[in-house]
Amino acid sequence: MYGILNGLRVIEASSFVASPSAGLYLAQLGAEVIRVDTIGGGPDYNRWPKSDEGASFYWEGLNKGKKSITVDIGTDEGKALVQDLACAPGKNGGILLTNFPQNGFLSHKALAEKRKDIIIARVMGQANGGPALDYTVNCALGYPFMTGPQSLPDDEPVNHVLPAWDLLAGAYTAFSLLAADKHRATTGEGGEYKIPLTDIGVTAMANMGQLAEVLFQDGNRSRHGNALYGAFGKDFKTADGKRMMIMAITPRQWRGLLSVLEIEKQVVEVESARGVSFAKDEGVRYEHSDALYPLIESRVCLRQADELQAALDAVGGCWGQYQTVYEAAKDEDLVTNNPIFSEIKNPSNYTYPTPGSALTIANQSRGTANVAPHLGQHSASILQSVLDLDADTVANLISQGVVGESNL
Repeated sequence: MYGILNGLRVIEASSFVASPSAGLYLAQLGAEVIRVDTIGGGPDYNRWPKSDEGASFYWEGLNKGKKSITVDIGTDEGKALVQDLACAPGKNGGILLTNFPQNGFLSHKALAEKRKDIIIARVMGQANGGPALDYTVNCALGYPFMTGPQSLPDDEPVNHVLPAWDLLAGAYTAFSLLAADKHRATTGEGGEYKIPLTDIGVTAMANMGQLAEVLFQDGNRSRHGNALYGAFGKDFKTADGKRMMIMAITPRQWRGLLSVLEIEKQVVEVESARGVSFAKDEGVRYEHSDALYPLIESRVCLRQADELQAALDAVGGCWGQYQTVYEAAKDEDLVTNNPIFSEIKNPSNYTYPTPGSALTIANQSRGTANVAPHLGQHSASILQSVLDLDADTVANLISQGVVGESNL
């Protein structure tokens, strides 16, 4: 964990992926992120994947490095405590990260009455306040009709398993929160910053030209299976049965691929027959993939994967070998020898490679990854340090069931 955000305190009242991932990124850069949950855990506390004992790998993965307090938010006292935490004084306080509804006890109006310059970074489903999850956003954007093999009917969708919009929204929320903090430091103004999943999805799609594309051509893009759209890239099978994704985006990558496969002459013949050049324009390679893919496939299938990969590396080629998630978890470059990971024991009592920040800061020590807290682990210390409550008051709140204790 890095310390470049030391001194920044963020109160996080959230669940699922987008909002907790924003808090995770901030914590990994040194912010004090205090996650507030209901007593017994929020709706994501027991989400899959889980251990045989029922501990959620999901929850402990998204909450590494945070502090945990549990509160009965069904009571007026509990609601007031969460409000007080969010609005605690100090230039580095008064920041709330949440995906709670925009109306209610964590509304901007309610919190601004307690602290005028409160900053709220609010992850939402829809901009109108309605619910949405990654899968519902993705299907509305049309991506499942571009995903999958070309042989599928046009009206049969294929979902992918990565919650892309959640993760993108989490990163967007983290930098929006830091921008809001900088703005407040300059102007003294707080505010509510809303990040709807639907807007994250549709703007990303538009930013990549995909909205303009379908409007321009007055129709949808067809499926391309494992082939890259608009450039050269496809999966190929080697002589030893390995599958590789081979790409050639730049002129150098294209030249290197032709050299390794020894097909320069054959490609020149295709260029001459079709009156085109593949040397510089990736789009032209895509347009003539019907001729290029079979040619390259005929050579890749004769090569052993290790030998071909080494040859491509020598010329600056771009490739990736298909492997399972289990194989990826054992991969030396990705995980086992990657300095981002630390082999540590987590709250589930399982020891496994645990990542810190994906960021590398030159000349700064990365440090060991932090684990997630046990639920309610810091309840007492948070109330004492942030709200300056004395030990007797905290003990009374716990005995009354307003605040939960650690589940250690």
